[in-house]
Amino acid sequence: MSQFMMNRRRFLSNAALVGGLAATQTFVGIRAGKAADVAEVRMQLGWLASNGLIGEVAAQKKGFFTEQGINLTIVPGGPNVDGVAGVAAGQSTIGQISSSPSVMLARSAGMPVKAFLAGYRKHPFTYFSLKKAPIREPKDMIGKTIATQPTAFILLRALLAKNGIPEDKVKMVNMGSDMNQLITGQADAVTGWVTNTNALKVLGDERVDMMLWDAGLQLYANVYYTTDEQLDKHSDVLVRFTTAAAKGWGYVRDHPEEAVDMLVEAYPNLDKASELEAVHPVIDFSFGDSTKQTGWGAMNKDNWAAQIKAYADLKQFTGATPTVDDVATMAILDATTEIRKQIG
Repeated sequence: MSQFMMNRRRFLSNAALVGGLAATQTFVGIRAGKAADVAEVRMQLGWLASNGLIGEVAAQKKGFFTEQGINLTIVPGGPNVDGVAGVAAGQSTIGQISSSPSVMLARSAGMPVKAFLAGYRKHPFTYFSLKKAPIREPKDMIGKTIATQPTAFILLRALLAKNGIPEDKVKMVNMGSDMNQLITGQADAVTGWVTNTNALKVLGDERVDMMLWDAGLQLYANVYYTTDEQLDKHSDVLVRFTTAAAKGWGYVRDHPEEAVDMLVEAYPNLDKASELEAVHPVIDFSFGDSTKQTGWGAMNKDNWAAQIKAYADLKQFTGATPTVDDVATMAILDATTEIRKQIG
């Protein structure tokens, strides 16, 4: 789950496709099941199945979705799957994407999608260095080589801009999926999600973390989104989905080992030992002091406004700069405040 920015040309072509489909489809992704009150809900993932959906798996296993009259189907993503365009075209009811900028960029490109829930209270994306040359705050990057994924270059640029550091003071290079460039000394820092405990094992006790969120760029992670059409016509089902998902994530917090068993049973390709190590960091990103006040899944408009400004300043939008109301709605959060606070 490391996609932060979708390809611009792909966005534009898919936006055109969505526009064509809108003329012939009603965007109905929620339909009656065998019982009149059962809704068929497809949730499109932004990437392959991972511990980012452990709460939904637990909710399925414990019957929380059934209690809410929802039959949930989880649809995996992947490198050749444009989940945002699929949701925009009505192929799935909702989507879950790794990072909030994907929703902002899609909206700017003309796709009628909007975030309604953020599964992680802060983003796990982190810059990893070693104690022999630690990077603990942005100014420590000056004069250093930072290796990051191609889709995350914009994050590094935004972080530097946020902290008043000229880009020519930092050498930016591409990295793959492992930490090799840091271990071999080719880079002073590499990037990834701090919840990916398996990949980080190679760094051992010498690892130093600088989280993107703590360094000043506060994105949302595990963002749930849907279309304007679904919000207008089926907000009740989105409320029911959120209620069940919140209960599922609460169950993970209270029964982490059992939840990992559920996850590995549902997705046998996942390694149980690694997931047992990862589940506690995942819980920490899902719950904390802030969720005690606002409840699991909360977002706020000021945070979205800051994200939009950061991307607009770096001229990342292909179309018009979206407004906060274009990219996010608080309506589903408001309607589920009580249950989310009980779980938070």
